[in-house]
Amino acid sequence: MQSYSFRWDVIPRNFGFLADGIEMTLFLSVVTLIVATVLGLVIALMQMSRFRIARIAALTVGEIIRNTPILVQLLWVYYVLPIVFNIQIDALSASILGLSLYSAVFISEVFRAGIATVPVGHREAAQVLGLTPLQSFVRIVGPQAIRSVLPPLAANFVQLIKYSSLASVISVSEVTRRGMELSSSTFRPLEIFTFIGLIYFVICWPLTHSIRIWEARLAKR
Repeated sequence: MQSYSFRWDVIPRNFGFLADGIEMTLFLSVVTLIVATVLGLVIALMQMSRFRIARIAALTVGEIIRNTPILVQLLWVYYVLPIVFNIQIDALSASILGLSLYSAVFISEVFRAGIATVPVGHREAAQVLGLTPLQSFVRIVGPQAIRSVLPPLAANFVQLIKYSSLASVISVSEVTRRGMELSSSTFRPLEIFTFIGLIYFVICWPLTHSIRIWEARLAKR
């Protein structure tokens, strides 16, 4: 067996190509987080709705998404959705939609838990004051729930950054896809994917560490 000859110069020589992928990874993660947060709030409110149809719809969507692999969901959105609804959808849009739906289900649980921390008496007081459900949520429930919701939301953002690598399967040019393309042309998978792993670590570790510090401070209050 021949000894492996390391060629780390492949990274600086192709850094611009990989940097574009890093930018796409961050863009995909941020947009998905925003969409997933909005969808997650909608699903949470549907689950807590007094309307049975809304609760059943939210529960059904949640069970389907939680019990199927995210990769299969991405492939379904990209390949099957256009057939079913006779629409055109590009790889980036399919990735945002697929990742957002997947994350929204878990974010909805975060919102539900946060809303549950608000004392029932506060909600009842809002009703006594004549506030509508929307006014009650905006003025009373939301501001109190946000304190316990933000750390788990930040943790979901870290997960989204890692899940974004799955978009490479449907040819989104994020950093993992760029690494695959570069590896196939340079035959340097060890150097390239080690570098990509370090990139994910550099992005995710400070966020993860910040979340731990944040949660520790909240626990002391």
